[in-house]
Amino acid sequence: MITLSQIRENPEQVIQRLAIKHIDAIATIHQILDLDDRKKTAQKKLDDNLSQSNAIAKEIGIIFKQGKAADADLLKEKSANLKNVAKELSSEFDRLKEELDALLVALPNVPHSSIKPGRTAEDNEIIRSSGEVFTKEAAPLPHWDLSARYDLIDFGLGSKITGAGFPVYKKQGARLQRALINFFLDQALAAGYQEIQPPYLVNEASAFGTGQLPDKDAQMYYVQLDDLYLIPTAEVPVTNLYRDQILKVDDLPVKNVAYSACFRREAGSYGKDVRGLNRLHQFDKVEIVQITRPEYSYRTLEEMVQYVTGLLEKLELPYRVVKLCGGDISFASAMTYDMEVFAAGQQKWLEVSSVSNFETFQSNRMKLRFKDETGKTALAHTLNGSALALPRIVAALLEDNQTAEGIRIPAALIPFTGFDFIK
Repeated sequence: MITLSQIRENPEQVIQRLAIKHIDAIATIHQILDLDDRKKTAQKKLDDNLSQSNAIAKEIGIIFKQGKAADADLLKEKSANLKNVAKELSSEFDRLKEELDALLVALPNVPHSSIKPGRTAEDNEIIRSSGEVFTKEAAPLPHWDLSARYDLIDFGLGSKITGAGFPVYKKQGARLQRALINFFLDQALAAGYQEIQPPYLVNEASAFGTGQLPDKDAQMYYVQLDDLYLIPTAEVPVTNLYRDQILKVDDLPVKNVAYSACFRREAGSYGKDVRGLNRLHQFDKVEIVQITRPEYSYRTLEEMVQYVTGLLEKLELPYRVVKLCGGDISFASAMTYDMEVFAAGQQKWLEVSSVSNFETFQSNRMKLRFKDETGKTALAHTLNGSALALPRIVAALLEDNQTAEGIRIPAALIPFTGFDFIK
């Protein structure tokens, strides 16, 4: 969440930047400042009360030794009154803190100064593109038809055993899934990431720490009996490994990679854009997470984008890099790049990765700090990215590589699949 110091240092700038996300924060920011002032006043009164109580306690001891019982009784009465006042002040302080925290938690992250104030995905900025976008056949098939033709993915069987949005991968389709997971993990290890195998269920504190709660509670699957949430991405458990920790400066940057299944309710999704693999309730993804010093985080963001686009180039997929505008950027992000691939069968661009810098938004929630060379403690910056999400990668691979002989497998994947064609 936004730190109080950010708001205190330049409230007008925070208001202006949040307006880029189309958030009218004027009243909220002023209320936060007012509550903070009142909380500080209550804290000062509590401190003064404690100081008086301590002084009276010492005085009572001295007077008792002097045999002045009546005077001591008067002081005891005064001390009792101070304790009653302290209870009232403490209650007032807790109430103010609760109100203040509720307002801070509800505010999204402040976007980076370079983010443009668009409203929808149509307003996003295309940074660069690579690869030739074309159709290899006069009438290329979409991946759902290809999946049926080659018996790769069974959407109906998934609906039978679970429901819509839970496909069953079969035969070479299942092997392609496993090959992509291993390929992405091996590439990340070669790039210096440490592999993590996280739990698929997290507690409320973890979901809050990375910003899923309270913002995305309706999009998460909740196990009520155990008060746990199914993860929407490995970002949640992996980043929370460092919750309530102070890292040494020599520990930075932290670079972790994790494969996981991901679970998303996708409430409100409907229509042609959710057909096939385009939008699922359960899917596989390899996630990269970095924790770094603030002064290096935007350089790290660009390096992570380069890394993800390098994967797409090895898969021989036409792609483009898109910088999200204020209206399309997420609640917790300060800056996000999307990587999209072109799916020839659908003749459309599909998002396959989002790489984001959250600055101190997550670390402030998680109390994730580091100690620099001077011994000073500061909040770290957190970043994460899909590297990569499998469903739309599979869709593009199938659609872009269909030939008269079958579906061609990119050369980089053949050592992992064990076959060069799906026939």
